[in-house]
Amino acid sequence: MIIQLNADKNLTIHSEYESQITEKLNKDLERYSEHISRIEVHLSDENGSKGGVNDKKCFLEARFEGKQPIVASDLGDTYDLALKGATEKLKHALTTVISKLQAKV
Repeated sequence: MIIQLNADKNLTIHSEYESQITEKLNKDLERYSEHISRIEVHLSDENGSKGGVNDKKCFLEARFEGKQPIVASDLGDTYDLALKGATEKLKHALTTVISKLQAKV
């Protein structure tokens, strides 16, 4: 499973943070790794350099083999909270899709 990180112009992802995100996603989505070829992570700050509550956004796009991509997003006070929320939403969506595929077999 390939993990690709993207950030808007307001965020620079340092290699330590990139490694932390990659490790977390690999661990959290390990169960689905045989079905996913790539995960794209998009991190952005919804209101730029201005402060605000729940203004950090994480958008996850899972490339599912032979199917349309599965997406999930969440907002949080920090990028870590947004990533955690988006990951949970993605896990629920993946569970649903895999269950439907297994029911067809």
